[in-house]
Amino acid sequence: MRILLAEDEADLNHIISQKLVSDGYSVDSCFDGREAIDILSYTEYDAVILDIMMPKADGFEVLKSLRNAGKTTPVLFLTAKDSISDRVKGLDSGANDYLVKPFSFEELSARLRAMMRSSFHHTDNVLSAADLILDTASHAVRRGDREISLSAKEYELLQYLMYNKGIVLSREKIENHIWNFDYEGGTNVVDVYISYLRKKIDTGYDKKLIHTIRGKGYVLREAKDI
Repeated sequence: MRILLAEDEADLNHIISQKLVSDGYSVDSCFDGREAIDILSYTEYDAVILDIMMPKADGFEVLKSLRNAGKTTPVLFLTAKDSISDRVKGLDSGANDYLVKPFSFEELSARLRAMMRSSFHHTDNVLSAADLILDTASHAVRRGDREISLSAKEYELLQYLMYNKGIVLSREKIENHIWNFDYEGGTNVVDVYISYLRKKIDTGYDKKLIHTIRGKGYVLREAKDI
């Protein structure tokens, strides 16, 4: 899943970005509110982490711009302020959650998972399709009684497919959600990683879960007929 991090403290920005990447997210980061507004105007994200106190435009301005554009992307505010009025202002402005500095990265990860569950209308960390199970908290993946080992990018792609179970996703949409601005690979990267996943998820099983929809993209679903 792809996240935008807007945090003006360079060291903290780097640390959070590295932690999120290690948790399996694709991350784009910026250091001021104006840049965040510009990026959000042309890029779709699964979640946004906003520091409130930033140069050029604060977190409230960024959030206002996002909501005025009609985007419902989940937003988590980061702030050094711990007053009830600040929390209320953040939530009433359209933020989905609020985390006070200093914070633990375990809590940040848990809050992101909760926002993702809500965004995709899930009630827990376990995603399933037929006998395929993915736990977003532990990153464990199983099909039947077999544990499946995935690379970070394979896991990220499978998670996105499972969050969108039954929905046909274009190659462009998948690429935009799984790979960030730093990606410099080939144009067929989605096809390559779908192939990797199929070998690990579907090989040896009569019931295939990952399907190609000619001219449209890919879908993960339990039935073969579309």
